[in-house]
Amino acid sequence: MESAVQGAVAPGASANATALSALSADEAALTNSPARASNVGFSQRLRSLIIGALSIALWLGLWQLASVHKWNFFFRFENIPAPSEVLAAFGELYGAPKFAAHVGNSVRRIFLGFSLASGLSVVLGLLIGRFRLAAQSLFPPLEILRPIPAVAWIPLAILLFASAEQSMVFITFIGAFFPILLSTVHGVEGIDRRLVYASLTLGAGPLDVFREVILPGALPSIVTGLSIGMGTSWFSLVTAEMISGQFGIGYYTWEAYTLQQYPKIVLGMITIGLLGMGSSFLIKWVGRRFMPWFKPDASAA
Repeated sequence: MESAVQGAVAPGASANATALSALSADEAALTNSPARASNVGFSQRLRSLIIGALSIALWLGLWQLASVHKWNFFFRFENIPAPSEVLAAFGELYGAPKFAAHVGNSVRRIFLGFSLASGLSVVLGLLIGRFRLAAQSLFPPLEILRPIPAVAWIPLAILLFASAEQSMVFITFIGAFFPILLSTVHGVEGIDRRLVYASLTLGAGPLDVFREVILPGALPSIVTGLSIGMGTSWFSLVTAEMISGQFGIGYYTWEAYTLQQYPKIVLGMITIGLLGMGSSFLIKWVGRRFMPWFKPDASAA
């Protein structure tokens, strides 16, 4: 009888011991999870950096071979300068006051136009996405203007403003305005309405709902729109500088083309790409600092 009782109790004790050991393992995993997550994040960033560097090196190597051996399969590389020639042109211009002035003028125009566009478009996007009257009254005329490319605004901008500098800032503003506006509107419209109703039920006022629910919920979309708008503003500015500018990296690139200085053309293009990539990265970095709760899906990495 006693042996039967012990046999009946033993499985229960074994199950309890197993549960306790599993609980201890879970606690250990939770204790070590921050350090482990940090190590995993560092490994993923290092892996991405290495893959990106190898990808750039591969493309530069192919470009060098195609230019040196003058490949003419589909693209004609006989007049395309090799990366070594572009690097030599950069060595000649590095620290030159004229080149620095071109870059400085473009950065200043981007800062002014993008700052104005981001401030106005975010405010309008929040209003249009939140209030039906604002959407009905403001969105239709903006939607008519949205498909017009920034390049098409250049003649009108020259007529509207007294100086070419103001017109180029306006073109930069136009390039950034609509991507940010649409991203903000979609961010607000995508917020779960149950969160709004729950906050109202708990006694939150309209300003509290806007500050605690609407703005944080739309912020990821706003940051995405800012990043896209930065890229389109660089595109718009360079086009405006090529047409009506006297200083700027776009004017520098076009001037190199008219003088048939092909390495400087490519140098100007690479400079535009690096400036655009750096400014977009800065926006994303600042956005992550304002969204510590937002963790994008990293499963693709």
